[in-house]
Amino acid sequence: MSFDIQIVGGGLAGSEAAWQLAQDGFRVRLSEMRGGGDSTPAHETDRLAEMVCSNSFRSDDAEHNAVGLLHQEMRELSSLIMRAGDEHRVPAGSALAVDRDGFAAEVTRTIEDHENITVVRERIDALPDHPTIVATGPLTGSRLADAIAAETGTSALAFFDAIAPIIHRDSIDMSAAWMAARWDKGGKDYINCPLDRAQYEMFVQALVDGEKMPFKEWEIDTPYFEGCMPIEVMAERGLETLRHGPMKPVGLDDPRTGRWPYAVVQLRQDNRLGTLWNMVGFQTKLKHGEQVRIFRTIPGLENAEFARLGGIHRNSFINSPRLLDGELRLKSKPNVRFAGQITGCEGYVESAAVGILAARFAAAELRGERLPPPPGETAIGALLAHITGGADAETFQPMNVNFGLMPPVSGRFKRADRKKAYTDRARAKLAEWLERVREPALA
Repeated sequence: MSFDIQIVGGGLAGSEAAWQLAQDGFRVRLSEMRGGGDSTPAHETDRLAEMVCSNSFRSDDAEHNAVGLLHQEMRELSSLIMRAGDEHRVPAGSALAVDRDGFAAEVTRTIEDHENITVVRERIDALPDHPTIVATGPLTGSRLADAIAAETGTSALAFFDAIAPIIHRDSIDMSAAWMAARWDKGGKDYINCPLDRAQYEMFVQALVDGEKMPFKEWEIDTPYFEGCMPIEVMAERGLETLRHGPMKPVGLDDPRTGRWPYAVVQLRQDNRLGTLWNMVGFQTKLKHGEQVRIFRTIPGLENAEFARLGGIHRNSFINSPRLLDGELRLKSKPNVRFAGQITGCEGYVESAAVGILAARFAAAELRGERLPPPPGETAIGALLAHITGGADAETFQPMNVNFGLMPPVSGRFKRADRKKAYTDRARAKLAEWLERVREPALA
């Protein structure tokens, strides 16, 4: 069968993109290397949309949770992934967890049975010259990764992704912290959390004793760089190591004492809205529960709410804010769009959501039209804005959807009420956008 557009990668994002385009009447060639003689270290089957880690899509609460809101928006956008997830739901409280085998079988059957989709079990090693969506995920094949690197100028795409925790700005206790840059250079650019000697020594010991995540088998031989050393590994090198590294207090006068603290944890603004701040130099392999427990012992962070916890793992993603335009096209080769985790979104539903957007942008372009992006006040629009320009290209790292990616709501609210204000506003904005752009074939 001849085709209008090619999708490379049959994960959640690629399957979603293929479905959206096929439903809109376009002929799709979906290229998936699994089942064609190739595989990855993580996948166990050749089914489309195989869930290789957790079987959870996380919270389904669309009133008070950003990912739950994204679920709802994807359902409004006729998501195949959400439909299959709902059909194969298993008990998980307020979370949406699925029978992963039934889910993957459902998506595979739906895609393979669609009259407008041809699934080809083949490995793609180069970026095509025709309309294409690359949705190959964090375990992109080495030859295609090399081709992407050659096109974008990136030196490598497979490496240990050093992720520092990110904290919601309004959960930081500024009565304990203060804002300043070292030696007062650059303005008040950092939030500084001071520790005295006893607090510092207890903190270092907690890092050393904390329970760590093991490396997966395919990560073991991929070394991390000295510049992204886990914070707990630095702590193990000696009691004073962190005080001469990421917790160095030199040049930071605490306005309450007029002196340098014994040690300091610095947070740097992570998005243009100023709602998210990352812990500088705090990449870690600590288990998530341990991170929350230990990092909340830092003065000023006792009630910290984490938009993302830290990690170091093998990953492949492009610097989307630098390389992609607002419609997910590669600036240097605009016939190619990217979708899914390779764009720097984190999580199953986020990946599928970007698949929806890539497909809809591509469909509009194939019709000779232009699709306006969804509003930044929506979950899906905020995710798009983050990966195509809202994040700092110099420090860009994968991110789950969260309220910190959205413009702040005006007014004063209790915590639960503030979250509902975000979701109420998002629903109204999505409805307005859909009224403008909805196509009958996708309704």
